[in-house]
Amino acid sequence: MRVYLVQHGKSKSKEEDPSRSLTQEGIGESTRIGEFLAQIGLSVSAIKHSGKTRAEQTASLLGRGIGQGIGIEHSEGLAPLDDPQVMTQSLNRTPEDVMLVGHLPHMERLASTLLTGNPEQQPVQFQNSGVVCLERSEGESWSLVWAITPELFRGPCV
Repeated sequence: MRVYLVQHGKSKSKEEDPSRSLTQEGIGESTRIGEFLAQIGLSVSAIKHSGKTRAEQTASLLGRGIGQGIGIEHSEGLAPLDDPQVMTQSLNRTPEDVMLVGHLPHMERLASTLLTGNPEQQPVQFQNSGVVCLERSEGESWSLVWAITPELFRGPCV
């Protein structure tokens, strides 16, 4: 079973937009990531998001890119300050591959809980619209498989 953890795309400031919708850059980056995920044949049973506008928009853009009529749904346990144990327990009962779109610090704490058992370790650093792929082995332990960031789609490194 694989879980794809995503920090929402770049969003507007609260002063600019109280609902914190995605910026044009955030829309573009999330769209390119979704197209790339389709090219590599990524498949998930569902894309779950926190319910906040920026996470829901990111989930929709990724889902549109991946295609396949994936269900996109709000899920409890993905808000910025939620306890990562809630989602950890849910994932441990889930046999299908799933994508989770949320926020910092929750995404870092969730990845850390899955990989180390300690939410404070933070072995993974997230970036807006970036995707981190973790895999659960038969022994119920998790490992980091790969991670991609929007910078990979901006052209050659200088």
